[in-house]
Amino acid sequence: MKKWKRAWGLFEEVSAGTFFFTGIALIFYGVVMRYVFNEPKAWVEEVVRYIIIWGTFLGFAVALRHNQHIQVDIVYDKLSKRLKRVVDIFATSISILFCIAFTYYGYTLVESRYHSGMVSLDVGIPMWIVYLILPISGALFLLRFVERLIHLLRGKEVHYDNPIT
Repeated sequence: MKKWKRAWGLFEEVSAGTFFFTGIALIFYGVVMRYVFNEPKAWVEEVVRYIIIWGTFLGFAVALRHNQHIQVDIVYDKLSKRLKRVVDIFATSISILFCIAFTYYGYTLVESRYHSGMVSLDVGIPMWIVYLILPISGALFLLRFVERLIHLLRGKEVHYDNPIT
């Protein structure tokens, strides 16, 4: 089980990092082509936009695993330990419901784009591929919230480890 969790965490981090690195490399390529060789590439901006979006959406689950999401905890910090646990369980349950809806509607969007045959303007990438990140990231995020809820219900403190080390 630990090997599977470690591999899963490694997959999340490597995939998000790869998309970000590729996006940054393409931005650099676009700048060099435009300002050094005076030959701008129109496709670079569109492809970079999609790649950075994919990296961001894949990074949602990574941020949740490390508990690095934005949170307002001014009131939460003043609660008792028992009440904090209740709030955590409630918030995680609501988050699971959100992820289910996000994944479902992401899937329906992908399906509608697939059947419409819509493609991007400059490159001609099928838009269903671009939108495929919605159900993928929703499912990954959902799995992380389910994992978090299981830890909360068992009374375990959620442990945030680094899968790479």
